[in-house]
Amino acid sequence: VQLQASGGGLVQPGGSLRLSCAASGIIFNLNLMGWFRQTPGKQRELIAATGLGGSLYYADSVKGRFTISRDSSKDTVYLQMNNLKSEDTAVYFCNSNPPTTRLWGQGTQVTVSS
Repeated sequence: VQLQASGGGLVQPGGSLRLSCAASGIIFNLNLMGWFRQTPGKQRELIAATGLGGSLYYADSVKGRFTISRDSSKDTVYLQMNNLKSEDTAVYFCNSNPPTTRLWGQGTQVTVSS
């Protein structure tokens, strides 16, 4: 069983996308979830995460543009991405934070291009 991110696609610079990650039956604690991304030749990086007590983390590269949220009634975590830039082009993954190896899915491709 893996966590599958969805909602990626092709978007123009300045556009928006919302990614979803359904964790039903997999993760008991949506308070410890993260969104990661990876580009060819680079390590997968954590870009947004939820923490205990409602704390949130954002990488500097996405701060002010991306928002992580969760819907406990649906066991789903979201990543709202606004004002997308070409450098946001990557495969996006969700996982627990810290990540659990067996839960890595295939991710969802986000391409920002005009």
